[in-house]
Amino acid sequence: MIDVVLADDHPVVRTGLRAVVDDQPDMQVVHEVSTAEDLLQWLEHEGRADVILLDLRFGDGRMSGATATGTIVGRYRIPVLVVTTYGTDADILAAIGAGATGYLLKDAPTEELARAIRSAAAGEVALGADVQRRLLGRVRAPAEHLSARELEVLRLVAAGRSNDAIARELFVSVATVKSHLAHINTRLGTTSRGAAVALARDRGML
Repeated sequence: MIDVVLADDHPVVRTGLRAVVDDQPDMQVVHEVSTAEDLLQWLEHEGRADVILLDLRFGDGRMSGATATGTIVGRYRIPVLVVTTYGTDADILAAIGAGATGYLLKDAPTEELARAIRSAAAGEVALGADVQRRLLGRVRAPAEHLSARELEVLRLVAAGRSNDAIARELFVSVATVKSHLAHINTRLGTTSRGAAVALARDRGML
C-alpha cells in the first residue's frame, strides 16, 4: 500500500482528496494536516509516508508549500506531489525548484491524480497536463519568460513593495533588485514596473 499524507487548509479539499485516495486499491490516507507547520511537526515526531499531497498556500503568515517542500525533500526524503489551484509560472517554478516530484492542479481528473501518486511513490516525475504545457512553453520561448527569482521580485512589486522593501525581504542589495527589474523589462519588452506587472498578469505569470 502507498501511504499518503494530505496537507491542505481547506477541509472540503482534504475530504475530496481522501475520497480519491481511499477509493484506490493500492493506496490509503494515513494522516492529514491543515498547515505546513503541522506537517513538519508531525514528520519531526517520526511520522512517515510514501507520498505527501501538499498545497502551495496556507493563508497569510503561514509557511508556504514550496518552503515546506524544501525541508521535506532535503530532510526526510519523502516525495512531494503539489496539488493546488495555483498554476502560474512563479508557483510552478518555486515548487519544482524546492524539490517537488510532481505538480497537479486541483481540477485534474481523478485518474490523473491516482497515476501521479503512483508515479511519485516510484520516484518518477508527475506533472499535470496543464503544467507540462506551461513548462514546454518556457522551453520553446525562453526569452519571454522569467527566472524564479525574477518572478519573485515581480510578485513583490505587484504586492506594492518598494525596491528597498524587496531587497530586505530577499536579503539582497537594492542594486540587485534594480538589476532584476531591468532584466524583467528587457525580457518582457516593457519600460516600467507597472507595465511589467500588468503584462505578467495578462500572460498568467503572476
